[in-house]
Amino acid sequence: MSEVKISAEPRTEFGKGGARRTRRAGKVPAVLYGHGEKPKHIALPSREFAAAIRKGGANQLFAIDITDGTQVLALPKAIQRDPIRDTFEHVDLILVRRGEKVTVDVPVQLTGEAARDTLIVHDHDTLSVTADATKVPDHLEASIEGLEAGTLVTAGDVALPSGVELAVDSELTVASITAAPTAEQLEATLPEVETATDEAEAEAGETTEGSEGADTAEGAETTEARTEA
Repeated sequence: MSEVKISAEPRTEFGKGGARRTRRAGKVPAVLYGHGEKPKHIALPSREFAAAIRKGGANQLFAIDITDGTQVLALPKAIQRDPIRDTFEHVDLILVRRGEKVTVDVPVQLTGEAARDTLIVHDHDTLSVTADATKVPDHLEASIEGLEAGTLVTAGDVALPSGVELAVDSELTVASITAAPTAEQLEATLPEVETATDEAEAEAGETTEGSEGADTAEGAETTEARTEA
């Protein structure tokens, strides 16, 4: 994965208020740390950072040029997003050096098609691997082409680029191939679903009738009270 050059500026405001002002200015609050260095608070341009992550993924390598003259290489360690607006709230970046080995989680993509009448369960969609900080793959691939029901795809079956090593047990299940349910099996489950639905509707009906009865009784009591008055 090639590095992306991005500019940054030091942050002097901290806390929630400072972070909000940073985001309103079109920047992402971030912290640089690692290699025994004191954490450094910076602000990254939101648009450029978002574009880099969309293209290179969460393990995109950044060559950061800070306005105070500092130049560093860093990898995202933790990214906080706003789930509603899909914007970046905060980023933790870890300092790296060329030639340094790092351990990161990389997405696993399943390629090919399993045998007919099967279902694929993707048990682990990422794998922890160790690689050169400047050569972290953006994804890994595992083939499920023609696999029959009952087959397991393990971490050891995942194709690894040169220089990349597994940081997990090779027997870890990445995906499992199971038999798809037959039409008869699906039909057999329908009565159970219908029975459960009927029972839920019956309970709802009883609750409604009980409420209506209570309202009627309360109304009658109120009328009697007014008559006596």
